[in-house]
Amino acid sequence: MGVLAGAEPFGHTGSAETGFLLCHGFTGTPASMRAWGDHLAGAGFTVRCPLLPGHGTRWQDLNRTTWEDWYGAVREALLALLATCKNVFVGGLSMGGTLTLRLAEEFGDRIAGIVLVNPSVTRLKWDTRLLPVLGRVVPSVPAIANDIKKPGETELAYPRTPVRAAASLAKLWAIVRADLAKVTQPVLLLHSSVDHVVEPVNSQLVAGGVSSTDVTEVVLENSYHVATQDNDAEVIFTRSVEFAKAHATQPEETA
Repeated sequence: MGVLAGAEPFGHTGSAETGFLLCHGFTGTPASMRAWGDHLAGAGFTVRCPLLPGHGTRWQDLNRTTWEDWYGAVREALLALLATCKNVFVGGLSMGGTLTLRLAEEFGDRIAGIVLVNPSVTRLKWDTRLLPVLGRVVPSVPAIANDIKKPGETELAYPRTPVRAAASLAKLWAIVRADLAKVTQPVLLLHSSVDHVVEPVNSQLVAGGVSSTDVTEVVLENSYHVATQDNDAEVIFTRSVEFAKAHATQPEETA
């Protein structure tokens, strides 16, 4: 099966001064990031949003991948941006936020700043610790997708949650949590006041765990989990542009 219509990766080549890598969420697709990417492109930035391995086709395909595959894809995209843009920012939704944090932990000040939207680093529900065992006998459970408050808006994501892949995501959470202190870049952390997928403790752990001296928190009062497609999407978009402009190294003036 090929890539679902609308789930394709996208990019825009704009300024060599500033690049923005966008990372979509678990079981989701670049479709959830497209309006955000369009806004960043409209501001003149170079934008890249890869389709993560195992995503955008069938949920069964995701069970054949691990967090290393997903991270490898965003890491490759980041390296390409770093080779062409002076200032590179990374933004992510949900698991995309997890991947963003991991990139920040690895690349340090080569990343100018990160934008996190309802990032995930843990799950408190009792069944999380059973995922490795559950994955051997149950291939999938009901979907986590489409948590959107805005009427008529739909997330392009899988109708089932692949359990083996979810168990791998839990491993990534543990790694990212253990290294949060390595995050030193400016952080723009946007989280919904009501989120039926990622619990509030996630943003609390991130804000309290990073070493960044510049952390801005924004509460999205009128959106659920997929906030990039929800009522507060414009807040995310405009704050991201302002954040990037504020933290980008200004071009040197010629005499």
